[in-house]
Amino acid sequence: MLRFALLIALSLPALASAAPCGNNSSGFEAWKKDFARQAKRSGVKKNGLQALAQTQYATRTIAADRNQKSFKYSLDKFMRLRGADTIVAQGRKRKARNPQFYAALERQYGVPAGVLIAIHGMETGFGNFMGDSQVVSAITTLAYDCRRSEFFIPHAIGALKLVDQGSITTATKGAKHGELGHTQFLPGNAMQYGVDATGDGRVDFYNMTDALASTANFLRKKGWKPGRGYQQGQPNFAVIQQWNAASVYQQSIAIMAARIDG
Repeated sequence: MLRFALLIALSLPALASAAPCGNNSSGFEAWKKDFARQAKRSGVKKNGLQALAQTQYATRTIAADRNQKSFKYSLDKFMRLRGADTIVAQGRKRKARNPQFYAALERQYGVPAGVLIAIHGMETGFGNFMGDSQVVSAITTLAYDCRRSEFFIPHAIGALKLVDQGSITTATKGAKHGELGHTQFLPGNAMQYGVDATGDGRVDFYNMTDALASTANFLRKKGWKPGRGYQQGQPNFAVIQQWNAASVYQQSIAIMAARIDG
């Protein structure tokens, strides 16, 4: 009994230090104070911690998270709604205008131009709309929200580290789930796979060169096999699945990429 009581006592500090999640804004400010300690232990420094303190509960992010429809659409409907024909047509023109750029990425990472262009077109219409939500507040809100807190906590810490390294600020805008830049990286992935392809000393996901090189690097690090196929049933389709969880999205990227490269 004494040994059991001792084990409970030893576990109490860990339980007490854990930041409780919530389902509405009421506990967000208290949670941020607990999360700041966790972030600091994870290596977040002064600027990142200041950014965390300034975050606000993102009501629009929660509304979007509760109302995701892509998982319910048929492939044909999804591609039609996302403008697949337009993406392919514009993608072919982009590849033709700058073939050396995409060839250089393929030489370095093994990822064909069509795949990168399809992702770029699908995510932001080739950079025409990269989101209107504050990235740090959005991703921090999702880390607090009980629905998928464990998934988003590493990305929230990643966002704070991106602030520390100067890649983003508290004002940086992205998608409602905190995705950022030309290809909508989640912040934890941006932190891990970001590439300074321009050589200016910082990774800028709002610069197309850095963003597409980072996307190619992500896919390569996830297991992309140069020269192998990427349609369903082929080796690299499993890597496309690492980019987005919706099967219609995965299939659309593969189909559009083949049309762009064809």
